[in-house]
Amino acid sequence: MLDLRQLRYFVAVAETEHVGRAAERLHMSQSPLSRQIAQLEQNLGLTLFERGQQRIRLTRDGKVFLAETRALLQHADRLENLGRRLGRGDEGGLCIGYVVDAMHTGILPGALRAVHSERPGVHIALYNLPPAEQFEGLRQRSLDIALVREPPSADDPDLLAAPLLQDPLLLVLPAGHPLAAREEVASRDLDGQPWIAVENAQDPAWRDTFVASCTAAGFTPEIRFAAAEPLTALGLVASGLGLALVQKSMVRATTEDVAVRELPWNETSVRLWAAWHRVDLRPLVTSFRTTVLRTSGIAQPK
Repeated sequence: MLDLRQLRYFVAVAETEHVGRAAERLHMSQSPLSRQIAQLEQNLGLTLFERGQQRIRLTRDGKVFLAETRALLQHADRLENLGRRLGRGDEGGLCIGYVVDAMHTGILPGALRAVHSERPGVHIALYNLPPAEQFEGLRQRSLDIALVREPPSADDPDLLAAPLLQDPLLLVLPAGHPLAAREEVASRDLDGQPWIAVENAQDPAWRDTFVASCTAAGFTPEIRFAAAEPLTALGLVASGLGLALVQKSMVRATTEDVAVRELPWNETSVRLWAAWHRVDLRPLVTSFRTTVLRTSGIAQPK
């Protein structure tokens, strides 16, 4: 049976690639830590690290095991939080899963602000997770609500969902770019232009998805840079490094170095959904769900 303490030790060593530094982080000495890692490997029948004189590195199997260990420990933390909340009763707190768009668009901050105003004593835990993990968290009841780009299947036996936002993508380009002088930009004008693509961490094929959406709109992008999130893309555009498509809710963060144009011919948008379990265990969860939907302007479902 896996020992969660040993798994936490393993993650610390894997992240530092050094037993000494990991021991300092864990506030323990090196020898007991080394023994715990060796015992974990023995119990698993698996070599997790390649050991050298100066540092240790994860084996290929160790890298796979690390990813799963992180997911398990995160779920264990949520489960512990759930137990504590249930032990405290209805007002114990909330566990919320989300994708970054829920933050960027203001949906989640607005709902949190409303909850804090109405119930300042409620403890809230936030988890930035891929949609699949959020849905599993809802089913396991370690999450109370999930904010995701795509809803669960309509025939899902456990989960319900409602749309929160449809945020159209706008063209942002350097203020000095020739196209910035035009009020209207056609799709053919964008063909072959240097582009900054915004990554989607939840979509491993995000680059292909981006190119396909551009092609469907009538132009082929030349991707020069990949930005981890929209604000980074805006900064790169402001530096004159290329064009980007950014959701309308983020355009308020632009500067005089960036020009913004609507693209009526491009129907691409960022969508956001709220998902939750069909059976509400606590009134607080129902109340927060109502707040999220109200904040987004969506009516409460029957």
